[in-house]
Amino acid sequence: MTETALSAAMGLLFAAGVAVVVDAPGRILLGLGAALFLAQTARDLVLRPRLSAGPDGVRVRRVAGGVHLPWGPLRIGVRETRRLGLRTPTLELDTASGPDDEGVLVVLGRRDLGAEPAAVARRLRELDPRA
Repeated sequence: MTETALSAAMGLLFAAGVAVVVDAPGRILLGLGAALFLAQTARDLVLRPRLSAGPDGVRVRRVAGGVHLPWGPLRIGVRETRRLGLRTPTLELDTASGPDDEGVLVVLGRRDLGAEPAAVARRLRELDPRA
């Protein structure tokens, strides 16, 4: 939630900067920056909580609507990638049963979850009735 508050503050700061800056290119850049920060804030507020679990499976909220992942075929994993020297863990929820089954793959990062992906994966495994 800290990132959301910071994003909102930056969006408002950039929006205020539009009124202060006198050159047109500067106003355009600050306006675009404000729009991006405020859109990120709105996305965070609308989509939270992104993930919820119940006895029948996991529900993931997305911009285009939610998706329900039943416990039966669900595989829960954490993948860690390195890019530009940064370690980025992600939570992977996969319902594909094999190479020919498309299934559903949902990948969520720390910002989406509001917690470390490994901690969320542990909690989901605890809630899984198959365990």
